[in-house]
Amino acid sequence: MASEYNTPDDIFECRLCGQCCTGFGGTYVTPEDIWRISKYIAANPDTFVSCYCDMTGNGPVLTQGADERCIFFNRQKQCTIHPVKPRMCKAWPFLETILRHPENWDAMASACPGITPSIPSQDLKRIVAAQIKNRGF
Repeated sequence: MASEYNTPDDIFECRLCGQCCTGFGGTYVTPEDIWRISKYIAANPDTFVSCYCDMTGNGPVLTQGADERCIFFNRQKQCTIHPVKPRMCKAWPFLETILRHPENWDAMASACPGITPSIPSQDLKRIVAAQIKNRGF
């Protein structure tokens, strides 16, 4: 029997709500992310982490503002660094952890209205694996 879930669009449609920009959990930034964002906002890459990040055991994450949103998310619900957003943001919600822990998909769906919950595990893993392979970064 053919699945009704075949493409990323079948299981996710971004609603531009900013929920993925909310709460500490961390938008990890790579050295490449730091360089690109620094260049885009005319900041010094050598001081970027101390100015715009918090440190976790796994590395720097973008700081959250008083509203618990990423500091690069403004009141008009716009990502101010969208053209150079971090790799983790570009990947959302097709994260590698879903391949190991597909149950996390439904947890993510509870916070993100664009994620379709209750996708059969085999379909979810197939779609996420294809997205990861086709990312080009």
